[in-house]
Amino acid sequence: MQGSQPTTKRGRYLARWAALKNERSSWITHWEEISDNLMPRQGRFVTSDRNKGDKKHNTIYDSTGSKALNTLASGLMAGMTSPARPWFRLAVTDSKLMQSSAVRLWLDDVGVLMREVFARSNFYRSMHSMYKELGGFGTAACIILPDFDNIIHCHPLTVGEYAIATNSKGQGDTLYREFDMTVAQVVDEFGIENVSEAVKNAFENVRLDHWITVLHIIEPRKDRDLKKRDAKNMAFKSCYMELSSPDDDKMLRESGYKRFPAICPRWDVTGGDIYGDSPGMEALGDVMALQHEQLRKAECIDYQTKPPLQIPTALRGGEADLLPGGQSYYDSNAPSGGIRSAFEVNLNLQHLLMDIQDVRDRIRQAFYVDLFMMIANDQRSNITAREIAERHEEKLLMLGPVLERLHNEMLAPAVDLTFERLAESGVLPPPPPELQGMEVNVEFVSMLAQAQRAVATGSIDRLLGTVGGLAQLKPDVLDKINGDEIVDAYADMLGIDPDLIASDEQVMQTRAEKAKAMQAQQMAAMAPQMTDMAKTASETQTEGGNLLSDLTRQFTQL
Repeated sequence: MQGSQPTTKRGRYLARWAALKNERSSWITHWEEISDNLMPRQGRFVTSDRNKGDKKHNTIYDSTGSKALNTLASGLMAGMTSPARPWFRLAVTDSKLMQSSAVRLWLDDVGVLMREVFARSNFYRSMHSMYKELGGFGTAACIILPDFDNIIHCHPLTVGEYAIATNSKGQGDTLYREFDMTVAQVVDEFGIENVSEAVKNAFENVRLDHWITVLHIIEPRKDRDLKKRDAKNMAFKSCYMELSSPDDDKMLRESGYKRFPAICPRWDVTGGDIYGDSPGMEALGDVMALQHEQLRKAECIDYQTKPPLQIPTALRGGEADLLPGGQSYYDSNAPSGGIRSAFEVNLNLQHLLMDIQDVRDRIRQAFYVDLFMMIANDQRSNITAREIAERHEEKLLMLGPVLERLHNEMLAPAVDLTFERLAESGVLPPPPPELQGMEVNVEFVSMLAQAQRAVATGSIDRLLGTVGGLAQLKPDVLDKINGDEIVDAYADMLGIDPDLIASDEQVMQTRAEKAKAMQAQQMAAMAPQMTDMAKTASETQTEGGNLLSDLTRQFTQL
């Protein structure tokens, strides 16, 4: 018999939350193992995990895995969203429109403004946390909300405290989050008039640090009125409610968003899975094996430095000083003899140490440490994305699908949300008339994005090398090369600032001026020759006078 459907709003939200947790449940055990062995401070698998200072690194004897994960997170941070250099630029799809100086200037000004917003807010701190979650758990989440002071404020989440769902295209469009807030935080955020009677009583009795469990719901709004534009009729709903409140209809806050306010990137996704795979999942076996080997190595060292002993029965109950230089007294005539090891311990750790190093190398490879440390350890200031691509082309190609997914699921939505917040705040400069009705796109020009695109420049280099060699035998082959198009394509692959490349109109004007100057130079060079010819003609005698006068008369009569 089918169970009855919940009739209250609160009941529907709780039923959906239960269904989402059930869908997520098969991942929990795996995430907990990753948390225990790689990142003990990440993950909230019960709400009581918050703000706990208990020692959680009990299963980690070798920190190679944790350090490798930190290197991956820091490498992605520096390579994809470095605060120290531009990592994205705005553009429009119309290439002719991009030639307009007014359009390019406006897009550049807006890009600078957005980077200032990212730097002033907690965006970059949140990105580092998300990179770490992605490398370990394969899925990350962050809610980007409007902020009066900094335009945006990011709320990075950790695995276990939220559940997500995707639409038919595999894009995240639903997020439920269960988290704890103190009584003081709840009243400050939602107002005393919107909280339950239990929270009101706690606040009035100054129990401000008592914890309250809150459920935040973000999902598409199916019952909205398209004719209305208020918050409760926007495309996505946002509801907060106390999880333990007895009032079925009372919400802490109900509002909405024009677009999904959360970014939920996955490292890699298999088929129609909702949650992602990660390097941490691939390396987990090696990480656990490393902890086991380190434990065994410590036991071996203990056996050699402090082996089990056989002590004569004559010393039972007496003093046996086993410290270096200690003295113990026993009867030499006793048949039991002196103190000695229970068994001879002469363990060779060389093979174990070699295997430990092999396991460490596999862990570092799983987290791309060799790639990121290659970039970090190169002290040259003039290293280029092209050189990185040539030296580690294979590794970059392995990372390519991940970068593409993170661009689409993480960085592009973050840029779009920030652009909308700026537009709603009224701080964007007025766009030029040419941009009316045009869609603004984002292009990524970070170090890793450039290195990925720079791989394609190798084919252009090989083409030019081949054509250059062939041109020595047949110069006409150079007519097949479109030099201007090659410069534009090469600059785009290397992520060169478009302002550094002259537009087609500028090139045509420059070439016209050069042609005019060359023509004038040729005329100036021919002037002495023309003068000599005129002089010669004037000195050449004819019946009518001279050649010059005859020619002049002839043209005059025409």
